[in-house]
Amino acid sequence: MTVISVVARGTARSAIGAEPVWNRIPAAIHDQIIELALEQSELSPRELAVQFTDEKSYFVSEASVYRLLKAHDLITSPAYVVIKAANQFHTRTVRPNQMWQTDFT
Repeated sequence: MTVISVVARGTARSAIGAEPVWNRIPAAIHDQIIELALEQSELSPRELAVQFTDEKSYFVSEASVYRLLKAHDLITSPAYVVIKAANQFHTRTVRPNQMWQTDFT
């Protein structure tokens, strides 16, 4: 097999059109997942995937649900609380060996 025949075969394949992907979630299922996410907006992607699998008997992974929700701007970022450091430790020692361990977590 020469380089030209490999290139020609690739060109012929692309001229026919894209081959169907065997593991793509159908558009109808996409719409059902989005509809469920809009109805149950308080659920996480994991909970949505489990509920969809239970109700529709069609397995969808948590990652697939997350990617789908992110593509439709339905994922909210978690609210982080920023804690500032204090100027001094809240339980100060007054004599040696009073405090042996400090946890800075």
